[in-house]
Amino acid sequence: MPSSRGTLDWSPAAGRAELLAPPVAAVVGAVPGALVAPIDPDVADTAAFCETYDVALAASANCVVVAGKRAGVVTYAAVMVLATERADVNGAVRRHLDVRKISFAPMDDAVGLTGMEYGGITPVGLPDDWPVLVDERVVAAGEVVVGSGLRRSKLLVTGADLLALPGAQALALAQPAG
Repeated sequence: MPSSRGTLDWSPAAGRAELLAPPVAAVVGAVPGALVAPIDPDVADTAAFCETYDVALAASANCVVVAGKRAGVVTYAAVMVLATERADVNGAVRRHLDVRKISFAPMDDAVGLTGMEYGGITPVGLPDDWPVLVDERVVAAGEVVVGSGLRRSKLLVTGADLLALPGAQALALAQPAG
């Protein structure tokens, strides 16, 4: 039966900087108990990753970067939802950020602003002034697998640990996927 740890070889993240994007490595020590595991980058996308490494979809959390605009000012934010859900970007996220227009950030912007690889972006190590919006179901899930900033590894953290990140807060942000 799939679990949050799956068949991966986890080790303390603070001692494995080679498996983390530089902004993640710089702050991962502040996330108590964060673990990291190497993966095949060809199966970094959620569905393939979960199937390959026997990780439950409900124990995998995705981070999407959104860009909202109001009066010409762009606000970037990270949104965390379980892989079994989708973020209500045009509803709950847009209202929370108090922006008129919102969309997923263009790939070049997301990569350039975070210093992380596309498909591996994580809330750990994001710019301190970015809101990190964590769906309540991620917090309630306990251990969750998230990106490491690189496509060749994953982090294991608790949903509650994500709330200790700068700018993080728990909100009802998700809708069932499908």
